[in-house]
Amino acid sequence: MSTNAAHETAQFMPHTGLQRLIDVLCVRGYNVVAPKLSQGAVVYEPTTSAATIPFGWIEAQEPGKYRLIEDGEAGYFGYTVGPHSWKQFLFPPRAVVSTSVRTEDGWNVSPPADDGVSYAFLGVRACEIAAIEVQDRVFLQQAYVDPIYAARRERVFIVAVNCTRAASTCFCNSMRTGPRCQRGFDLALTELPDGFVLEAGSDRGREIARQLPLQMIADAQLVTAEQLRQRAVDQQTRSLPVDGLHDLMLRQLQHPRWNEVAERCLSCTNCTQVCPTCFCSSVQEVTDLDAAHVDRVRTWDSCFNFDFSYMNGGVVRNTIRSRYRQWLTHKLGTWFDQFDTCGCVGCGRCITWCPVGIDLTEEVAALRSESTP
Repeated sequence: MSTNAAHETAQFMPHTGLQRLIDVLCVRGYNVVAPKLSQGAVVYEPTTSAATIPFGWIEAQEPGKYRLIEDGEAGYFGYTVGPHSWKQFLFPPRAVVSTSVRTEDGWNVSPPADDGVSYAFLGVRACEIAAIEVQDRVFLQQAYVDPIYAARRERVFIVAVNCTRAASTCFCNSMRTGPRCQRGFDLALTELPDGFVLEAGSDRGREIARQLPLQMIADAQLVTAEQLRQRAVDQQTRSLPVDGLHDLMLRQLQHPRWNEVAERCLSCTNCTQVCPTCFCSSVQEVTDLDAAHVDRVRTWDSCFNFDFSYMNGGVVRNTIRSRYRQWLTHKLGTWFDQFDTCGCVGCGRCITWCPVGIDLTEEVAALRSESTP
């Protein structure tokens, strides 16, 4: 965005305006969810106070490693992403999808009541917006719409934050999903040493912005914001080129590299649990003691679980090799066939939170360099 164009849309908000933003959103009936420090990591939890947002923290992320580090110059959003994703609020880890009650006239089956909660997500990164858009494809834009996801998604207000730093595990730039937020937000913030450059991306965002303590933006502030955003690009050392990815994954189904990674993989499901786009789930019937009330409950599952592929009396993927290959070829290959998009957004969570440090960018690079005709 040019300086002149930014002048037309951007304004400056001092750090003190962050609490005002939270207050306005709460008055509007939003349940504000923002970053918070918990058990040595940055997670997403409801808040009513800007004081709970971690100030002065960055993190060191490497394959299988995550450590928070105090940094007085980091501001409110100097870190990148932790183990949580916004998926948990739109696609809950546990949800009742239907209830059956036995009556004198038979069974009465009803869908769950909408909880009516309107979320405001504060601190959404560009890769996370891309992940939400991927899940929109899965739950909203196919033949069958998920009513739980649809109701929650319709009410979400998104306050995005442009990254000014990158973790060593980030590769969103190569995936064309970040680090700057281009769309999908109501408000977007770029943090400067003394406040934020604020941009509105929707009518709802502009309406909220009118109630904030905003000031006219200066050219110097816009230049600094652009330099900080560029720093997040320059710091990325990992990449995953998207071009030709689909065909590569399907061409290498019998490559010996799958055996090598299977010797390290624990099939622990960490990568799928922290992934902001994975959507595997299982359904169980939960009944009361007299079998008169039955809830059909959906819970998160993973294609890495041994019995996830159980069908017709047996398990289809009974080796770690087959399960890892299924996960990676689906996310990076056949996801294009199903949803016309890649299932990876370059957030790097699966690299950081893998106990043995398996790096999918390294695995794909090996498949690419050792490609067989």
